[in-house]
Amino acid sequence: MYPRLVDPEAVAPVATDERANVRDVQLLARMGYKQELRRQYSTPQVFAIAFSIMGLVPSIASTLSFSLPAGPVGMVWGWFTASIFIFLVGLAMADLASAMPTAGGLYWWTHYFAAPKWKSPLSFLIGYSNTLGLIGGMCSVDYTLALMILSCVSISREDGWSASRGVIYAVYVGLIVFHGLCGSLGGRLMPKIQTFCIYINIALVVATVIALPVAKVMRGGSLNSGHYVYGHIDNETTWPTGWAFMLAWLAPIWSIGSFDSCVHMSEEAMHAAKAVPLGIIWSAGSAFVLGFLVLSVIAATMNPDVSAIITSKFGQPMAQIYYDALGREGALAFMGVLCVVQFLIGLSLIVAASRQAWAFSRDGALPFSRFFRHVSKRIQYQPVRMICGLVVVSIILGLLCLINSAAANALFSLFVASNYLSWGTPILCRLVWGEKRFIPGEFYTGRFSRLIAWVAVVYLLFGVILSMFPTEGPDPTPSNMNYTIVINGFVWFGCMAYYFLFARRWYIGPQMTVDESNSIASDNTIGAPVTHTLPADEPGSFDHRKE
Repeated sequence: MYPRLVDPEAVAPVATDERANVRDVQLLARMGYKQELRRQYSTPQVFAIAFSIMGLVPSIASTLSFSLPAGPVGMVWGWFTASIFIFLVGLAMADLASAMPTAGGLYWWTHYFAAPKWKSPLSFLIGYSNTLGLIGGMCSVDYTLALMILSCVSISREDGWSASRGVIYAVYVGLIVFHGLCGSLGGRLMPKIQTFCIYINIALVVATVIALPVAKVMRGGSLNSGHYVYGHIDNETTWPTGWAFMLAWLAPIWSIGSFDSCVHMSEEAMHAAKAVPLGIIWSAGSAFVLGFLVLSVIAATMNPDVSAIITSKFGQPMAQIYYDALGREGALAFMGVLCVVQFLIGLSLIVAASRQAWAFSRDGALPFSRFFRHVSKRIQYQPVRMICGLVVVSIILGLLCLINSAAANALFSLFVASNYLSWGTPILCRLVWGEKRFIPGEFYTGRFSRLIAWVAVVYLLFGVILSMFPTEGPDPTPSNMNYTIVINGFVWFGCMAYYFLFARRWYIGPQMTVDESNSIASDNTIGAPVTHTLPADEPGSFDHRKE
């Protein structure tokens, strides 16, 4: 049965934007939560959160080292094939997000669908895995941004200068702190910033697609042939060529790895049951198409000697590609814009990560949850304490970059493996245990829903395994070993040990904040017509799937 609804105005008379759909508050109340954050994000702005975090051109620039070793075929067709599966994952997630839009969606859905015996431990695991995965993403984005900024310095100096690890870490810390300040104080501006992110990302895609080939020809160079772009295979690894192509999937896996951020904005979205799923599929779909276009142009304009790009003195393959095509000034201009977009990626990511962590602390799962679940009314209804906590954790974890690049990459691998585990588990729980409890929302893939969900689960399992392979070949050395399995294994094992030794005494799943009942919010069936349990004249007696 449903938790009894309350008057939506009594739930959140201040935190809800005037334009917010009353049914958003009512649906959230059915899930057991009162409205605490400000509903102010439109559907395009929800899409913009994920699209901004993907930041196509800077993300492609950051991940070229994964796909370049397989040559143009790995870059272009690796993106194309992996993106199809990623889009199917987005569809499976959109089905759940429309039916049950809440900031803590992934662990909430897991608890809702799982068998009674596994509800709490699996929910606890997914909540921590998703939270740490997003923190890993924050670290990865700002570390990459630090490298981009310093590569611009290297290009401008032209004296072979390269930054020490201490300098890289100092820039990284400054970026993390600045992102925290912007995320805390820019609450009302954030939706407008997200709208701006759409325009600047698309403008950068268009500029890259036009400027690279035009400048290359004007500077006396020639474009690579269509056969080279779509048919040339390299293998700069010691893996078999076929597996080198599969490892090129890591580029789109890293780049199109953030549409769950739409889910974490559910309690700030207007008409969330529609806005959140549309944000997911729009972001995944646009990344699929635009990324294929950008990579085709890069393959057409880059130096055919792949190894020379990989070993670029600038420390960034994309910086070398811009330099070869545009010259020093052009490369600096484009890298400067890349840095701006990368900064916006980090800003959007800290917003999304703070909402997930805040929702998890609201349910009492994180250490010092009572402190971190606070929402500041003075600072525009932002989870300021949680944002500050994420900044501190990111600064501490970033110390790994002082060791070597392998240690830094191991930390950042949380973004892929932990997030993929978090995405796949609730979808699997729905298929195995919870199909009868699943009642579609306004967005639904219909008769193909279960098939799409099964394909998504299989792909996500493969993605987790793929992320654990050394990218340069078998028999890795300590410096190029992939420590993903070590870091993520430690996180997953430590999380479960913490739960069974301690947390099982107090963590019993998502808790209600609008009803005094001691039942668990996700023990209630969400999505069926309210008239089954409430009189017709009760507030909220409607089917949330209908207008």
